[in-house]
Amino acid sequence: MWADEAALDATQRRLDEWEASIADRAQRARALSARVSTLTGTAHDADRSVEVTVDSAGQLVDLRLDERIRQQSAARTARQVLATTRAAQADLLRRITTATTETLGDDDPAGPALLHSYRRRLTGQDAPDADR
Repeated sequence: MWADEAALDATQRRLDEWEASIADRAQRARALSARVSTLTGTAHDADRSVEVTVDSAGQLVDLRLDERIRQQSAARTARQVLATTRAAQADLLRRITTATTETLGDDDPAGPALLHSYRRRLTGQDAPDADR
């Protein structure tokens, strides 16, 4: 079936290279998943009376309120907590972006797709070019 052994060898080498590249991508994806699962994002408001930490899914895991909070309305405190939570989620997205770039590199098409998914979940933004 093969005209010569050289063509068969070249085909086998291409298949081996393809298999190795798939194994490498899978290993990098596992490494990125493990790395991202440990990330958190943290932010505080301007006067540092509110500090928020979110986990790798963007969920609130720590909230610290300074005693000065007692001197303001509950509505103002609620606005501060919500705004600071959004800032902590933005911090998380920056950390995920860094981890993705460092782990997958700039040329892996999975990177932008992953970042787009996180951005949509964390910020509600659906703009793929916000990574740039």
